[in-house]
Amino acid sequence: MNTTLFHKVMRGVLLLSWLTYSGVAHAADVLTSPNGRLRVTVGVKGGKPFYAVCRDGKPVVNTSYLGFTLDDGDFCNDFKVMGRTRNSKDETWTQPWGEDRVVRNHYNELKVKLQQGGKKKRLLNIVFRAFDDGIGFRYEFPQQQNLIDFCIMEEKTQIAMPTDAEAWTEPTNGTVYYEAVWTKDLLSRKDTVNTPITIEVGDSLFMALHEANLTDYASLNYTPRHLPGAAVTLVAALTPWQNGVKVYAKAPFVSPWRTIIIASKPGDLITSKLMLNLNEPCRIKDTSWIETGKYVGIWWGMHMKDYTWAQGPQHGATTFNTKRYIDFAAKHGLKAVLVEGWNYGWDGDWTKDGDKFSFTKPYPDYDLEGLQKYALSKGVCLVAHNETGGAAKNYENQLDSAFALYERLGIRAIKTGYVNRLMDGKEDQHSQYGVRHYRKVVETAAKYHLMVINHEPAMPSGLCRTYPNLMSGEGMRGQEYNAWSMDGGNPPYHVCVLPFTRGLAGSMDFTPGIFNFTNKVLPDTHPQTTLAKQLAEYVLLYSPWQMAADMIENYEHQPAFSFIESVPTDWDKTVVVNAKIGNYITIARKDKASDDWYVGSATDVDARDLSIDLSFLDKDREYMAEVYADGPGADFRSNPYPLMYQRIKVTYASSLRLHLAPSGGAAVRIKAL
Repeated sequence: MNTTLFHKVMRGVLLLSWLTYSGVAHAADVLTSPNGRLRVTVGVKGGKPFYAVCRDGKPVVNTSYLGFTLDDGDFCNDFKVMGRTRNSKDETWTQPWGEDRVVRNHYNELKVKLQQGGKKKRLLNIVFRAFDDGIGFRYEFPQQQNLIDFCIMEEKTQIAMPTDAEAWTEPTNGTVYYEAVWTKDLLSRKDTVNTPITIEVGDSLFMALHEANLTDYASLNYTPRHLPGAAVTLVAALTPWQNGVKVYAKAPFVSPWRTIIIASKPGDLITSKLMLNLNEPCRIKDTSWIETGKYVGIWWGMHMKDYTWAQGPQHGATTFNTKRYIDFAAKHGLKAVLVEGWNYGWDGDWTKDGDKFSFTKPYPDYDLEGLQKYALSKGVCLVAHNETGGAAKNYENQLDSAFALYERLGIRAIKTGYVNRLMDGKEDQHSQYGVRHYRKVVETAAKYHLMVINHEPAMPSGLCRTYPNLMSGEGMRGQEYNAWSMDGGNPPYHVCVLPFTRGLAGSMDFTPGIFNFTNKVLPDTHPQTTLAKQLAEYVLLYSPWQMAADMIENYEHQPAFSFIESVPTDWDKTVVVNAKIGNYITIARKDKASDDWYVGSATDVDARDLSIDLSFLDKDREYMAEVYADGPGADFRSNPYPLMYQRIKVTYASSLRLHLAPSGGAAVRIKAL
């Protein structure tokens, strides 16, 4: 037997043995990633569609079944394969903004065409794409006579895990706006959880589960269950309408992509572009009006109870106060000023009376048009704050009039909010009802050349590729929890977890940059970080619009503010230098507009000494590293302010030694010489 034939036979033997190990002892279609390391087996077993995944010959997802329950019965049994098609793509595309300028989209695709038995002979396609860093799959409901208008009552997607691994998750039940602390435990001990789900399978195997291209569908959650053939099986749990229906659909129809990132180290989860690649290409023909930047805002003062959103003697959104913020932004090279509480609707209990919000009528002490003209004269722009109180229909009825006004005035960005447990008093933000609303806002905003920062969102799923005016979102415990949360604020490990969890869904409007940790209202609640870690957040927690969140008085005469002035918001390249999820993280990013690099490093409750390998730098350049690190005696509990600044000449062969205090950090500007 010649060598080539021998290798072919052995590959067949290995595949057969793996199929048997996975509970699949019959013929099935196999899809491989471009580098050959991932193999996805797809077929029908006992009338049920299934898939399984292995990496380097070892199972990472056991046999997992697919399908639905529709309003007229099951759509997961009695299927047979009617055909299949294959496709491949290898392309690069450029992001208007992002963590990396150029994205490679390289995958192999398998579409399996299924037909259900019985009289109706209904059709279902399942499309799989295998990338080098994971897989995505979605359902297609083709146009057909016997399935036109229908309701999805349950999506029965499974992810069967060979081992009961530890996972970082936040709970679905009892969590509003995706604002809960991420915790690590065995999957089997978890209740229903939101996505992304980040799983530490072993020292060289990390997985992240989420979705891509959530457009006209319910947001995805997973429930761990003990089912045959796996240590623990995650079963899809869609966010329902109040009547119990998960999705209203009309064929032809496609689901979002279900995504599984598969990585050898934690940093590879962050740098994966799988979710973005599974979204549609940009639909905005001219993106030249879309930009990134930094802003200040009349916001933190409300949380500190110095200002109010509502009218009265402490009203924060006044013409006088806003001019101060505009002047500060202009002086320090910041592009915008956010003002909360400028418009009618904040008086009284606005969460119950959200339909009273006007998005065009300012309070008498706020000169909207005059302030925008003043801002433009200073090279600054207002960000229009649009809190809805969850009254989505009221907002939709005003979208065109409000957005047309903003465009006429030269306002470039809006920040939306939906502070209410339900939209319009009836539907969850993360249901299909909410998803449809968010999409309408983004599309309408694009028509009026407006960028959107979305708070209380549906979990992002890469829609920013299609509509890059969707700049950033919340969907996490942001900085505001460090002002009023009765548990004392976000825990020290929070920043070391977010890039590997919420950050995998898209850019985060965390609102970093608090310099004064004193809280007159709740003395025990404050950012559980050092000052240096607040600087590091500008690199670690990516957002194309980054806020300097503190009141401007706290930035005056602060040398550390020079880092915020200099740090970019748009990047050419991102490198994760070192990381252990929940313990420490270091990220380096190259500025898109220069040859400079910026580094952010943070630790949890434990002090650490980290060596930062600078081999990502160009080999033929010298650089000056400007280091902002924790100073002597720094400790988030008792002394968060000490900051050490030093300048060090470095090259690609250098290493930086950084001492991080308890819940401390470091921020570094590496300037090309």
